[in-house]
Amino acid sequence: MSLLLLYLLLLKATLTSFTGLGSLPLIHNDFVVQRNLLTEQELNAAVAAGRTVPGPNGLYVVSVGYLVAGTPGAVCGWIASITPAFLIISWIAWLGRRMEHPAMRRAIDGVMVAAAGLIVAAAIPLARDAVTGPVPSVVAGISTVLVGFTRVNTLWLIVGGALAGLVAGFLH
Repeated sequence: MSLLLLYLLLLKATLTSFTGLGSLPLIHNDFVVQRNLLTEQELNAAVAAGRTVPGPNGLYVVSVGYLVAGTPGAVCGWIASITPAFLIISWIAWLGRRMEHPAMRRAIDGVMVAAAGLIVAAAIPLARDAVTGPVPSVVAGISTVLVGFTRVNTLWLIVGGALAGLVAGFLH
């Protein structure tokens, strides 16, 4: 895959999402389903790596780029992740007062609901690949409850999951 195509695919994903993981369905489709450049496991690893570093949740696109094309791919992912911010600054300045218009608010609310549904749809195949036994099932269940009902930092959930897997590996 050319670096330009890699950048454009990652840019398409980052431009069409309003949340860090909002781009996950497009990345899953482009890199796992359509082009077979990544496995479900590799995409899971990229998302986990992106969630453990400080910064926006969407930084996993850098890991995706790296897994596809090494260091140059990571650079493509990084540039794709920052391009929307540069573009949206001028767009937001233009929108200005229009953002408070009720029709605009409803449109934004609709986009957010659709993005949430797409994130859930993309998470299901990833979860199927990651949850392979009793320990991963318990970790996934606890993580889901904690994320849903507390303000726990996701880094601690990832660390806890790693520790649970490590302990289970030693006991097995």
